[in-house]
Amino acid sequence: MIRMTRKGAAAVAVLALAAGAPELAYASPGQTPAPPGSAPAAQQAEGTRPAAQQPGARQPGGKLPEGWRITGVGAERHLVWTAPERVPMGDARVEFHAGDRVLGAPAPDKDQRTFRLPLGSAEVGPDDALKVLAGGRRLDQAGKAEAAERAPRDRRGTGPAPQAASPAPANPVDPGTKGRYRTVSGDYTLPSVKLPDFPRKVEMTATVVGPKDAPGKRPVALFLHGRHSTCYNAQNETGSWPCDTGFKPIPSHKGYLHDQRLLASQGYVTVSISANGINGQDHSIEDAGAQARSSLVRQHLARLAGWSANPASAPAALRKLPRADLDKVLLVGHSRGGEGVNRAALDSRYPAPADRDGYKGPVRWKIRGTVLIGPTIFGQNPAPDVPSVTLLPGCDGDVSDLQGQIYADGTRAVSRGKALQSSVYMVGANHNFFNTEWTPGQAVAPAWDDWDSDDTRDAVCAPGTRTRLTAKQQQTAGSTYIAAAARLFVAGDDKVRPLLDGSNRRAPSAGPAQVRTHAVGGNRVPAVLPSASTKVTGGRLCAQIDPDPAKACLPLEGSARSPHFAFWETAREPGRHAIAMNWNRAGTPLKVTPAKKFSVKGSESLALRVIVPQNSTGTKLDVRLTDAAGRKAHLGQVRIDGIPGTDRTTSAWAREVRVPLKAAVRAGLDLRKAASLELTPRTGSGKAWLMDAWGWRPGTPAAGTAKMPRVDLGRLTVKEGDSGSRTFRVPVKITGHGSGQVRVFVQDAETGATTARTVTVKPGSQAVDVPITVEGNTRFAYDSARSAFVKAVRGVAVGAHSGGVLVRNDDPMPKISVAPVADKVTEGQALSWRVKLSEAADVELYGIAFKLLPATGGTELSTRDVDPTWLDAQFGTPPTPEVPLSRLWEGDAYLPVMFAAGALTADVTVPTVTDSVAETDETLRLQEIVHDAEWNPIEGDIHTGTVRDTP
Repeated sequence: MIRMTRKGAAAVAVLALAAGAPELAYASPGQTPAPPGSAPAAQQAEGTRPAAQQPGARQPGGKLPEGWRITGVGAERHLVWTAPERVPMGDARVEFHAGDRVLGAPAPDKDQRTFRLPLGSAEVGPDDALKVLAGGRRLDQAGKAEAAERAPRDRRGTGPAPQAASPAPANPVDPGTKGRYRTVSGDYTLPSVKLPDFPRKVEMTATVVGPKDAPGKRPVALFLHGRHSTCYNAQNETGSWPCDTGFKPIPSHKGYLHDQRLLASQGYVTVSISANGINGQDHSIEDAGAQARSSLVRQHLARLAGWSANPASAPAALRKLPRADLDKVLLVGHSRGGEGVNRAALDSRYPAPADRDGYKGPVRWKIRGTVLIGPTIFGQNPAPDVPSVTLLPGCDGDVSDLQGQIYADGTRAVSRGKALQSSVYMVGANHNFFNTEWTPGQAVAPAWDDWDSDDTRDAVCAPGTRTRLTAKQQQTAGSTYIAAAARLFVAGDDKVRPLLDGSNRRAPSAGPAQVRTHAVGGNRVPAVLPSASTKVTGGRLCAQIDPDPAKACLPLEGSARSPHFAFWETAREPGRHAIAMNWNRAGTPLKVTPAKKFSVKGSESLALRVIVPQNSTGTKLDVRLTDAAGRKAHLGQVRIDGIPGTDRTTSAWAREVRVPLKAAVRAGLDLRKAASLELTPRTGSGKAWLMDAWGWRPGTPAAGTAKMPRVDLGRLTVKEGDSGSRTFRVPVKITGHGSGQVRVFVQDAETGATTARTVTVKPGSQAVDVPITVEGNTRFAYDSARSAFVKAVRGVAVGAHSGGVLVRNDDPMPKISVAPVADKVTEGQALSWRVKLSEAADVELYGIAFKLLPATGGTELSTRDVDPTWLDAQFGTPPTPEVPLSRLWEGDAYLPVMFAAGALTADVTVPTVTDSVAETDETLRLQEIVHDAEWNPIEGDIHTGTVRDTP
């Protein structure tokens, strides 16, 4: 899908020749943006010429940045970016941006260097600040050059490495210890399944590992891998599905055998499922395959439930194992697999709309928790009331913005808040090596380290540094924390909770890995959750997402990046705040006063999540609490050290620190009516950001499941019509029970600006109302799209978070004709041709493109013969060295014609300059490049201009 405003993306139309009337042509709109869920035209067949060889490979009249071009016409017209080297298929979504706007997610060619976004009639000009981002990192050459200019010394390996942190105390219970059961493994393959929006069926294949001779029914752990290449041969890997001849499927689902064997030894039946069929098709799906992955997970769970009830019907691999206990299920997802299992947990509690779901049967299982490894969360609506552990790899070179942090942050205040949401930051781990089939030296297919060294030695993440983990170390540590989640969420053993909830304990089996944790939920009660109504003195309430550096917590283009401030769909996002501190001397207090009094009665400690700059050490803050009566208590002092990082890592991550509430009790504070929190720096200068504060006590309560409505947005495509006014609305489905609040974001079709409002929803209501009025007429205009997005605020589950209405233009473009105005001039005058429309259009049009041709005889007009300002504006070229105009842009130069909305004529001019050189007449030859109704290229009329020497 491409998201562009009409003003910021006015259409470019190449002319089409009218049959039987050579002197006329039709301006044709080309292909309008493909509706979400449809296969984009960028899915090119083998043998399609590369972009550099396509006709019309440059934007007429403007020079796009290096690596960018516009290719093709009609259905094949695309904005194309060619990477300087191959971009491996990964989990982060590659996106084209223009400034702070998301244009859309392009589809890759098979070479994995060329990325194509269907443009249809949309214009992208040289001033649009084009960027390519994936997981928050710049992929285009300009971005890499900017990063290199601001690279600090430690990135280049010449500065000091981050100091080693003191090891945390060992937890008495180590979940990474091998269990008492021997294990047995096998595989099963079932008939492939058809999923909504996917043209080709998806495989039902899994690897099973379980305990041998374990008594009774055994709990289940199901693994779902992420988005990776799908097929391979001895030399290469691809993203095709099904695999081409000579290629085999990459067994990504076998990459977690080390995790499966550990859990199986502890008594779990483990199943790791294959999702190559989704990976090979999800580039054209609006939610990037989240709903499809959920459907696939639940298809397998349904089979497991059936086999558990009737063991004789199970595949041989399952018959060797104890029966599965589907009342105790842990889901483990890696990258996009993490988003998939999160959606599966949500769909299991709050059913998805039937027309979008690939599983139609009953829910015969209970999901006790999830483990999300380097996950994506494009929708930023985590499943409420489902306990989770999110593992954030500090050297993630794929989902490098560590957006999975939102699985914890995004659940705050949405529901009961009893489900523990743990965030685990693993210093030195990359994205791929948690899966052995994505790890060089362990994988059967070609594999790579996703951390891009970029010819520099990163002080934290370069292989061989003290902080970077080896593949084996990373896999062992990952297994330990997966087992910790299983032991806490499924087995109910609270003794492993300190490994996950910010209690500063380590698991010896995780080896040298530096692991930090914090959490929300569990036995926490909210104290300070920064919001627009929070009063702050001695600091500032900052916006997590805002392009204005004065309002943002961290500048978007700065060297420090935070997982907490991961970008979503809009340049500004109301409702996401933190509190920024910046001090130059000790003793200046920050005072935070929420709009309402808060209770920490019954809590043991006050837990704070505080970000300090990466690599910093020894930030000290005194913590004070004040109640409604004005009584104050000094609770104690906390020390906070930053996470090891460089300008290339996302390391501004909150540390959890706690202070006991005993002093407040002794001082007689009414902890049921606490009023404000003070943090006073005791270090000379520094920075910090308060994410939130909680009353904390040990233990893991039952998460429970609240009854709540579910909201899903959809998309509607309509025709403009020839007359009258009609109003359409973004499709919204609200199901479930009860009521809750969502924040609705609506993107203006004209300006691209986004408005937000909070509304209350309940089944049957029309609170999420996004109307678009369509005025029908017979004048040509462009397709008009209005998009909407929703986020849960309180008491709501959100499935499909994005939707909209697309209004298709159904009027033909006007006919055009071309006539000379001044095609024989003297030096210093301007050559000119006039292009006429048969009728006006409602929108700005770009008319015929004139291609510059070499002269057939005599002297051709050169760069020194024309006005230098015009030359720079048209081609970005100086007059010297002198070259004929037809040789500009490697012989692929054009002159455009633009029609203002409502205009009937437009001129193309070439201003010349006088010189003192006596010379013969000079010529300029321009050819119309036109296309017939089927978009076959036709060479149109040639127009010749003559410039005579000054008398």
